[in-house]
Amino acid sequence: MNPMLHEALTDSPVIAAIKDSDGLARCKECDSRLIFILYGDILTIPDIVDTIKSYGKYAFIDVDLISGLYPGEVAVDFIKKNTRADGVISTKSSVIARAKRLGLSTIMRFFVIDSMAYTSMEKAARELMPDMIEMLPGVMPKIARRIVSFSKVPVIASGLITDKEDVVALLNAGVTAVSSTKEPVWFL
Repeated sequence: MNPMLHEALTDSPVIAAIKDSDGLARCKECDSRLIFILYGDILTIPDIVDTIKSYGKYAFIDVDLISGLYPGEVAVDFIKKNTRADGVISTKSSVIARAKRLGLSTIMRFFVIDSMAYTSMEKAARELMPDMIEMLPGVMPKIARRIVSFSKVPVIASGLITDKEDVVALLNAGVTAVSSTKEPVWFL
C-alpha cells in the first residue's frame, strides 16, 4: 500500500463515505483523509474528485456505483483519464486488476453473506492482492478478526456502522479502518 495512504489511515481510522452533495460539503470538516465516493455520474465525478482533492484529501471512487459507467475495465480507464482520483473501489476482479495496471490504488469490496462468500473473499484477496479489502456488512467483529488473520493487506469494515461502539469493536478486532456514510461517525 502507498505509504501516504497508510499514514492517512493511521492518523484517522474512520473513513467518510459520501453519498450526496451534502456529504461532499461536510467531509471537508472531518478528520478523515480518505473519502469514499459512493455517488455521481460520468458528468459529475471529475468535479466531485476535484472538490475532495481541494480539501487535501484522498479520493476513492466506487466504480460500481457511478451512473453511466459500465463497471468494467473501461470505467477504470475513464477514471484514470478524466479524474484525479487516487484509487477505486469495486467488487469486480477485472476492475481491480485494471486499476492496478494503471497505477491506481485499489480496494476490493466483499459482501460477506455466507461461508461461500467468505471462502471466495479469501481466494480473491490472495490472488489479486488489492491494496486493501473492504468487508460488508462491517458490524461483525468476530468475522472481521478472521478476515484480518488471513489478509496480507489492510482490512476496512463498512456497512451498518452507526456509532462509537461499532467503531471501537471493529478496531479492537484488528481492522485498519472503518467506513461509514453516517456523518456523526465521521466526527467521533
